[in-house]
Amino acid sequence: MDFAWPDELRGLQAEAAALADEWVRDLPIHEDSWIVGSSPPFAAELARRGWLGMTWPVEAGGHGRSALERFAVYETLIARGAPVASSWFADRQIGPTLLQYGTPEQQRRHLPTIVDGTSAWCIGMSEPDAGSDVAALRTRAVRHGDEWVVDGQKVWTSGAAVADWCYLIARTDPDAPPHAGLSEFLVDMHSPGIRVEPITDATGNRHFCEVFFEEVRVPSANLVGTENGSFRQVMRQMEHERGGIDRLVSNRALYEHCLATWADRADPLVRQEIAALESGYRIGRHLVLREVLGQAPAGFSAATKTFCTEFEQRVAAFCARVAGPDALLWGRVARNICYAPGYTIMGGTTQILRNILGERLLGLPREPR
Repeated sequence: MDFAWPDELRGLQAEAAALADEWVRDLPIHEDSWIVGSSPPFAAELARRGWLGMTWPVEAGGHGRSALERFAVYETLIARGAPVASSWFADRQIGPTLLQYGTPEQQRRHLPTIVDGTSAWCIGMSEPDAGSDVAALRTRAVRHGDEWVVDGQKVWTSGAAVADWCYLIARTDPDAPPHAGLSEFLVDMHSPGIRVEPITDATGNRHFCEVFFEEVRVPSANLVGTENGSFRQVMRQMEHERGGIDRLVSNRALYEHCLATWADRADPLVRQEIAALESGYRIGRHLVLREVLGQAPAGFSAATKTFCTEFEQRVAAFCARVAGPDALLWGRVARNICYAPGYTIMGGTTQILRNILGERLLGLPREPR
């Protein structure tokens, strides 16, 4: 089923498509642009058009536009491979988190630089022994007067090498239960004691990073929300991260390229696969729209991300099949084959998300240990 869009949304889509096509024309890879497509000039262009902080209140420096308008813009940009990564994390979740939990001073300090595209952010969450299990993290922050001193290590921190700020989760009460002793901080990435080591992945990209904190001093005013109350806050933040359109259309550009280049539509099996993928795309799109419009139950983003990222893996497999021997040559198809396993890992593994669905949404009993 296709729902008709009003003229103003179709106009936004057309404007976003023209912008994306202009910026991706000379890019060899269009896939996964929300995480690998770092481009400060493109962030400045989004700011110029009023496409950063689109839905935020005007009094907070945003543009007061509807969630559907933002959806129309970013579905189009990401599906076409526009390099939005420099502003994506800040716009997708840091700004909304500060609007909900930040102090007025934190909002005045940081929201304007997000809206004008001049500050890039990374998220200091996962650790070597605490990937999807946030409660297991060990990076610690100890209060010393008007400062917190941070020591520890983060890994798979996307964009850390080019970030100005890190939204850091650290343990502030080592004696509390695992979920109860965590706090969140805004950390200047230029602070003494921070060392960033980019990690080269199987595709040759270096957006994942390892970040080391050695006696990093953070002003007490940079504590976000409630001390030792991070777990509740971060679960709300993950709703922004897991339920968005970026989890569905990361490799949409490659899919359309393969349809035009290799797919034999005279083959009934190929047509059947295309029909299944087109149906899956529409199902995923409606799941995302429920999140965008606030119609999904609390925690349902786990289901949305699970469906959408597994769908993206199906797209990668389809592209490999229709490309045939060409998929063995290094290029867009081969790169996406290598990258696709990451879709169901980053942002919380599918196994963890299925546990969340079973225990928190369906109320199923936990398996005895």
